[in-house]
Amino acid sequence: MNLRYSEEQRLLADSARDFLAARGPVAAQRRLRDEGSASGFDGQLWQDAVNLGWSAIAFPEELGGLAFGCMGLGPVFEAMGHNLTATPLLSSVVLGGSLLHLAGTAEQQARWLPGLIAGGLRLALAVDERARHNPLGTSLKAQAEGDGYRLDGDKYWVVDGNGADAYVVAARTSGTPGDEQGISLFLVPADTPGLSVSALPLIDSRNCARLQLQQVKLTRAALLGEEGQGWAVLDAVLDRGRACLAAELLGIADNLLQTTLEYLRTRVQFDTPIGAFQALQHRAARLFVDLALTRSAVMAGLSALDDERLDTAQRRRLVSLAKWKAGDTAIKVANEAVQMHGGIGVTDELDVGLYLKRVRVAQACLGDRDFHCERYEALEA
Repeated sequence: MNLRYSEEQRLLADSARDFLAARGPVAAQRRLRDEGSASGFDGQLWQDAVNLGWSAIAFPEELGGLAFGCMGLGPVFEAMGHNLTATPLLSSVVLGGSLLHLAGTAEQQARWLPGLIAGGLRLALAVDERARHNPLGTSLKAQAEGDGYRLDGDKYWVVDGNGADAYVVAARTSGTPGDEQGISLFLVPADTPGLSVSALPLIDSRNCARLQLQQVKLTRAALLGEEGQGWAVLDAVLDRGRACLAAELLGIADNLLQTTLEYLRTRVQFDTPIGAFQALQHRAARLFVDLALTRSAVMAGLSALDDERLDTAQRRRLVSLAKWKAGDTAIKVANEAVQMHGGIGVTDELDVGLYLKRVRVAQACLGDRDFHCERYEALEA
């Protein structure tokens, strides 16, 4: 298992960080928030990122990709976290694009993948139906009707759902919530009659939506993969997204710790830099150790997804470990950053607050700390 980036991946990390520092810094995210941007990201920045090849990183060469795998995505998401940059890379490429790659027919791939890789089309995954992430709890019904299906129900927390061109919707064609069998995946264009999309505001001001499906009628051509057999591929793709979110959380935690250490070195109290006080040094040292452990866990999770020698349970455990540890550490670092900055730490003028809000959302997305602790324990059994 590889716990370090290769030379190629380090070059990608340096390129991504420099690009985002210049084109997508925290100030840009603050501006998008203040403007009330519906998309939640800068369209031109996304197109420039596409031109750098980011949207092609994980796809095989025969589909127009670069075949860099999940380890290639890690440096990019870490840089996005470091700069607090919003893009549809997670929703459209890692989640939606991976489902098309792994479960789509040749016709579906030809229709959508070139546009996704070129940045002209966007997909969003609609899986959650409750306040907490629980893909096995899918209850939205897909009733067989004639030569197709009728979908009825609601989906929440659809990342980058506003303005997407189509949605991959997880629905139940048989079984009951909690069953692995019976979950099917459907590709639903945004202009399908009966589908309505509304904004779902979150504290990080990113693009999130609620889908309402009322008698949405689809042909069998909308089905991704085999009817009732969508769980395995859905779970595998969700793990890709979880590992990428873990890398983003690692980037956020790293930035916040460096920012806080710099503040401790420069903030003077009683004619002494506050970083000279031993109590604060101990707290900072604990965060440094947590961050080092988190980096190892995240690298292991990303590497596991590219390692065909591991079985499915091993990959799932390592990804859940990475997502849990990254979320746990990011929250610790963010909370300590606010505390160590003192009164200014809770003001909107300081970027620390923006990072804290993103941490709260990202650690809950695709499973919070409790979800992944429980999942890890179940996989160990």
